[in-house]
Amino acid sequence: MEKHRNLPFGSRHSLTFFTGLCIGLTPLAQAAEKEHQADDDTLVVESAPPSLYAPKQSADPKFTRPVADTTRTMTVIPEQVIKDQGATTLTDALKNVPGVGAFYAGENGNTSTGDAIYMRGMDTSNSIYLDGIRDIGTVSRDVFNTEQVEVIKGPSGSDYGRSAPTGSINMISKQPRLDTGLDASVSAGSAWFRRGTLDANQVINDNTAFRLNLMGEKTHDAGRDNVTNERYGVAPSLAFGLDTSTRLYLNYLHVHQHNTPDGNIPTIGLPGYSAPSARTAALNSSGKVNTSNFYGTDSDYDNSTTDTATIRFEYDLTDTTTLRNTTRWSRIKQDYILTSFMAGDSNITMGNPNDVGTWSMARSMNTRDANNRILTNQTNITSRFSTGSIGHDVSAGVEFTRETQTNYGVNALTAPPVNIYSPSSSVKLPGLDRNGANANGRTDTFGIYAFDTLQITRDIELNGGIRLDNYHTDYDSSSQCGGTGRGAVVCPPGVAKNAVVKTVDTSDSGNLVNWKAGALYHLTKNGNLYINYAVSQQPPGGNNFSLAQSGSGNSANRTDFQPQRAKTTEIGTKWQLFDQRLLLTATLFRTEIENEVEANDDGTYSQYGKKRVEGYELSAQGNITADWQVMGGYTLQHASIKTGADITQDGSSGLPYTPEHAFTMWSQYQLTSDLSIGGGARYVGGMKRGTDGAVGTPSFTEGYWVGDAKLGYRVNRNLDLQLNVYNLFDTNYVASINKSGYRYKPGEPRTFLLTANVHF
Repeated sequence: MEKHRNLPFGSRHSLTFFTGLCIGLTPLAQAAEKEHQADDDTLVVESAPPSLYAPKQSADPKFTRPVADTTRTMTVIPEQVIKDQGATTLTDALKNVPGVGAFYAGENGNTSTGDAIYMRGMDTSNSIYLDGIRDIGTVSRDVFNTEQVEVIKGPSGSDYGRSAPTGSINMISKQPRLDTGLDASVSAGSAWFRRGTLDANQVINDNTAFRLNLMGEKTHDAGRDNVTNERYGVAPSLAFGLDTSTRLYLNYLHVHQHNTPDGNIPTIGLPGYSAPSARTAALNSSGKVNTSNFYGTDSDYDNSTTDTATIRFEYDLTDTTTLRNTTRWSRIKQDYILTSFMAGDSNITMGNPNDVGTWSMARSMNTRDANNRILTNQTNITSRFSTGSIGHDVSAGVEFTRETQTNYGVNALTAPPVNIYSPSSSVKLPGLDRNGANANGRTDTFGIYAFDTLQITRDIELNGGIRLDNYHTDYDSSSQCGGTGRGAVVCPPGVAKNAVVKTVDTSDSGNLVNWKAGALYHLTKNGNLYINYAVSQQPPGGNNFSLAQSGSGNSANRTDFQPQRAKTTEIGTKWQLFDQRLLLTATLFRTEIENEVEANDDGTYSQYGKKRVEGYELSAQGNITADWQVMGGYTLQHASIKTGADITQDGSSGLPYTPEHAFTMWSQYQLTSDLSIGGGARYVGGMKRGTDGAVGTPSFTEGYWVGDAKLGYRVNRNLDLQLNVYNLFDTNYVASINKSGYRYKPGEPRTFLLTANVHF
């Protein structure tokens, strides 16, 4: 890998230093789990319960080895961490993973919604999974029914098929257990935050149990005027045959959300901003807008309904072989009106040229009326066996999936300009009115895969796997003709203005081959050294249905293009210390992405672009002592364009929305049997934004630190209280910025949350 300058934590010798440190700590860990011999020759073994902060195993059967022996960068965010932090959404939970977050606020006239996650320089929003099955939709996901969140960095094509080249996120649902109990919580906090959850598990008989999770939340955004969120969820599940060789799970999830979307605020006054023209030069000294300003209308809304039904059957063929079959149907319906704006020179209207308080800017209306559906059947078999002296740990399976998406065309909406410094939302607009135009996509995928871990000797393991996906996508769209502006469709001869005409009718099919190979060597019984190499591909058009308008010609998504290809090399070490309750990891990685589509000088497109993301990552997760728990990590990631046009506004070869340095740490300590304290800190380094024709907008965001704190008190065995304070020092920062740099989302100000947890 290429050398980096000014690397924190020393240099590229960090991995060597980390390994040596772990070896030095090994005697301490061994002493903590030492076996004592009693005077009567009875062997007494001291051990501690597993750490609630460091899950031992992935819940996905594709990963048969413990997390400590998985030759990948894998972070598992357990339910206990989510509860201690008072996290309510997937985006909140992912703040525990360095360098992963919602850093991108959308394209020029469009605003990102839902979990818009970037990881290692690439958009990972289309690589979010629920129990190993793709979770579609641009919605914010609640974690009330989540057992743990598993984050894998690096290509995941061999695990899940087509996916983002730099990682995947898998949410694991709660399942019934063979115990009866109830956990409930009631929370109240800043900005009229109100939330209640219920998690009830009931044993019906020796092998059957029912579990019910409920959630309701209603709040205003503490730092933003008029931005509200309201959602409700119910997740019943029933399990038969628990603790037997034949098990059946029935799961259902329903979540409804009614939110006011946030169209962000202007970047006027931020570092790097300058007025777009001499005409608007007064903006150079007018200062920032109030971060609480809302530039939308009273008609803005974002409604979504998620319904997911799952049937999973498991059968233990032998003590070491299990067959699983999962069928899922899921649908996400979403519609919204979201006001955005462009603060370029042509978009600004002056009242009094000498008084910026009278200036306004044009609003642009984003609308969506969409229906996403997925139907899948997956069969998996896992088995452990030996051939001679070599042990095998196998996971293999087949998957059939149909994904469909319909985007309904709606009549365009317009809203009057909005004052830059004193916006008013008192604007009423008609609702969404379908105009007969629509876009329809359907992708059918058949996948087959097989992975094996070979135990060569007691200390040496080799692993490898391959996955073949055959996909076929159909896409068609129609639009109203006769409009103006970008994307306008000319009416054919004899066709009246605003008539609906077919604009796209295309299809694509192909095969994707993804594979991985790795090796692991146990340096001691507590630590290992590993290497891994993986190849991942995704088809033209990426992970969505927006295929090319034709199989050739001037299109960046031409169906005759080759799949994008990502190759990742990873070298790392993992150590389990203190009764195997603390996991330390260190990793060096490099991902190279090929077949990126680039624009030629003549306006056509070719596949010659190459990107590279490389760096290292350190992490610690688990218990240092019985009363002291930690979860944290640091990453350095250098993301750059190796071949092709620069895509950052500052003209450098870096990748946008990717902090070079990122750090996160959460720690909790049990002071007494009833009192606990916790706290955390996050650092996100400065980021570059994408390039376009915007003039005078910031080309970067500045790095920032944010601190959080928690105080917990156990009233009795059935009740405990928890106070969380977020952004403890009330830091002002840019959480995300859009491609043009006209808009940004400010970080949340200091808030508090008081929660009462009840257990029976």
